[in-house]
Amino acid sequence: MSSKFFAYWVHQLDPFVFRFPSSFFTEGIRWYGVAYLLGLLSAYVFFNMCSRKGRSPLSVPENESFLVAIALGILFGGRTGYVIFYDFAFWKGHPLWIFRFWEGGMSFHGAVIGIAIAIMAFSRRYSLSFLQSTDLCCAIAPLGVFFGRLANFINGELWGKVTTLPWAIRFPQSVAPLTPIAEIPPRHPSQLYEALLEGILLFLLLQRTFWKSPSRTYGKLTADFLCFYSFVRYFAEIFREPDAPTLYQLSRGQVLSLFLALVGIILYAYLEVRDRRRPTNSRDDSAEGA
Repeated sequence: MSSKFFAYWVHQLDPFVFRFPSSFFTEGIRWYGVAYLLGLLSAYVFFNMCSRKGRSPLSVPENESFLVAIALGILFGGRTGYVIFYDFAFWKGHPLWIFRFWEGGMSFHGAVIGIAIAIMAFSRRYSLSFLQSTDLCCAIAPLGVFFGRLANFINGELWGKVTTLPWAIRFPQSVAPLTPIAEIPPRHPSQLYEALLEGILLFLLLQRTFWKSPSRTYGKLTADFLCFYSFVRYFAEIFREPDAPTLYQLSRGQVLSLFLALVGIILYAYLEVRDRRRPTNSRDDSAEGA
């Protein structure tokens, strides 16, 4: 085996920010929890900024309730989605595991469904446009995805396929903890690929759409998010080791992303029909949308 193989960086990051004494009910504070906190705090700051600049239907006090609704959607949607999409067989034998949030196991696509339901309920309660509210959420969502993917990397989970590229990484703690490091093949740091594509790139694209389009139609940014995210996720999954059985050579994430893209395309079609029926002079930032 070549010396180059032994030069790859070895992942030995601690998933805990700090650990509690053994007498505590939990092991400690994980970077994964910090990532969720940073994502929600970023969203709260963004929502307040939009309210002050007149780009949100919500007042500053209402943003707290909006954030709580989104957090609940992420928590329960992400957890339920993980059980249904990735580990249903295990859940059938351990039904109470779904409530053990601290043990990890979340699905992005499940979180999207949970957030949609939460925003729908919130919008009805406050008499708001559903698509105007989802646009607001989608504009900041990629930043939360970015923090989440960084946490995936720190945890050493969702690693990539084996490669000999110079930036490949060995993940001994999670891939094969009892195997000598020299025998662990290097892999794509797919978590970082996803952090850049699903997080930073998508965030910049959607922020430009959100702030630079004063005559934007409510719902278009949501459709952009669904389709653009699906595209970059599908591409990133090419380098990621499948964490569930494949379907017609497609990973579970790719299959779910295709469905998500289909929803985005249907939304584009709906918006086209809606805007054709809407009087021209109503297409402004004060329009309530659908």
